[in-house]
Amino acid sequence: DTYQDHDKPEKMYAEAGLDAPSIVKAVTAALPSDKAETADQASNVVNVRRRPR
Repeated sequence: DTYQDHDKPEKMYAEAGLDAPSIVKAVTAALPSDKAETADQASNVVNVRRRPR
């Protein structure tokens, strides 16, 4: 947790990492790279399936 000084909303979003460029950067970092060197490298993508009932 951090405290933020009051400012224009655009500046506050950017400082908190909630502006569009910061979000794109976070999403890009979470996606697997197209340049994977080996097939056994760990992926950041998780496959989620529902359990049978």
